[in-house]
Amino acid sequence: MRNKIEDINKNWSLFLDRDGVINELLEGNYVTDWKDWTYTPNALLALEKLTNFFKHTVIVTNQQGIGKGLMTEEQLATLHNNLINDVIEKGGKIDKVYHAPQLAKHHHTWRKPRTGMAKQAQLDFPEIDFTHCVMVGDFITDMKFADKLGMIKVFISKTLTKPKEIEIDYCFENLNAFSSFLIEEKIIEN
Repeated sequence: MRNKIEDINKNWSLFLDRDGVINELLEGNYVTDWKDWTYTPNALLALEKLTNFFKHTVIVTNQQGIGKGLMTEEQLATLHNNLINDVIEKGGKIDKVYHAPQLAKHHHTWRKPRTGMAKQAQLDFPEIDFTHCVMVGDFITDMKFADKLGMIKVFISKTLTKPKEIEIDYCFENLNAFSSFLIEEKIIEN
């Protein structure tokens, strides 16, 4: 039997996509410099609430801009270090950021919807049980990734439109709306 949102407790782990969930997507482009980084509405507030509740919080992000030569590993590391520092400054935590720099056409095991990043997270944090995880993402690949692992699937859509290709568990306008829902449902404290 699949877990439901009301089953979540402090021993669960949170997996987050990055672009479109934590920071705004740059349509047709990649965020390669901090000056181009914009958080989604109230994302830092949501991250503070969520990361203090879940046992582990990890980011899993496809970043083929590296594979295309549009950015370097160093540029990506700077973005992620700034993100982590902002979250810490607000009182939250990110345990680790995993990224897949490979091109989509190479079908690498780390690129979502494949599960390599999650498997690495489980090696790094052996107490992670995928059936006690929530995945928050804004692409069908995020939802397929979560489905393969038995995670609760939370889809982010500004229009609240659910994908037709796969059944998802919950849909919210943004990460803050998801966080607010967990607070309203008394799953996490305000």
